[in-house]
Amino acid sequence: MCQKQGMFSTALLGWYDANARTLPWRLPPNSVTRPDPYRVWLSEIMLQQTGVATVTRYFQEFTRRWPTVEALAAAPDEAIMAAWAGLGYYTRARNLITAARMIAARGFPADESGWRALPGVGPYTAAAITAIAFGERCAAVDTNVERVASRVLNLRTPLPAARAEIRAALLPLVPANRPGDFTQALMDLGSAVCTPRRPGCSACPVRDYCATADPVAAEALPVKPPPKTRPARYGCVWWIESGGDVALIRRPPRGLLGGMPGFPGSHWTEDPAHAPLPFASDWRRTGEISHIFTHFSLRLVIFAAELANQFPVVAGEAIDWTPRGALESAGLPTVYAKVAQLMLASADQPCFETLC
Repeated sequence: MCQKQGMFSTALLGWYDANARTLPWRLPPNSVTRPDPYRVWLSEIMLQQTGVATVTRYFQEFTRRWPTVEALAAAPDEAIMAAWAGLGYYTRARNLITAARMIAARGFPADESGWRALPGVGPYTAAAITAIAFGERCAAVDTNVERVASRVLNLRTPLPAARAEIRAALLPLVPANRPGDFTQALMDLGSAVCTPRRPGCSACPVRDYCATADPVAAEALPVKPPPKTRPARYGCVWWIESGGDVALIRRPPRGLLGGMPGFPGSHWTEDPAHAPLPFASDWRRTGEISHIFTHFSLRLVIFAAELANQFPVVAGEAIDWTPRGALESAGLPTVYAKVAQLMLASADQPCFETLC
């Protein structure tokens, strides 16, 4: 990264000692106590594609309910998925469940390759856990570190191709006595100083070792590939109510939102035409919601019907009739929580359109 490797690390760690973020899964800088691998692993899984503020709330609730990996491994899948609801990217939760049971049976891995063998753990996560929880010298490269390293190196290789170069340049800088603090210091530097927009170069503790060291030039780095067009998908949600209860289903265990509760509805397709309604009734079109997933945007039109009798099955799906007042605590993923919020908020409003 630079010739003065030791000085770079010393400057970075000195800044971290004075400015480290206080987070519930972290120990103070230069702590003589080894971090709990369970808390480090859990936080790193939650932090994948989710911000610190959101993760903090979920992390605190998870560790209150399941303070050890053995407790998490013994918990029912449905309870964990419900506690994860709203955090998004639900494959992480399913991988978390599987990995927790593997760890409970075999113990925590102690090296990168062992962590990589667990579901949901990629190169960055394995390196971060190994450095932070076990004090091993590893090059953990997340989005913040990519940005810091690209600017310090003045690296013009576009991501993701640049990651191998960043790892190779970063590893010699990791001090043998504080690899975990060094890893977290780079993350904090990218979060607080070397930000995507308007980086604070004048306040940067490693400015003397940076090949860019200019806010205007730094903003252009890292070089990223052109963004991909996000395709659109469409579908319908069927809000079916009977005697104050609302029909919920359990989505299939595999696939998007696998194992999560939701409302019955159509398949999500690229065709914006409305799917056939599941049965004859006095259906009303009551609104629509939009949601952004990683790989596509979704628009759902909501159709509502009031039934005199509760059906056990709708369109081949087993129904869990849930009181309206219990929907907010039913563990709905965000896309379905939006549906519930819209319908509950408009409960006293006339419906938009009646379908004959």
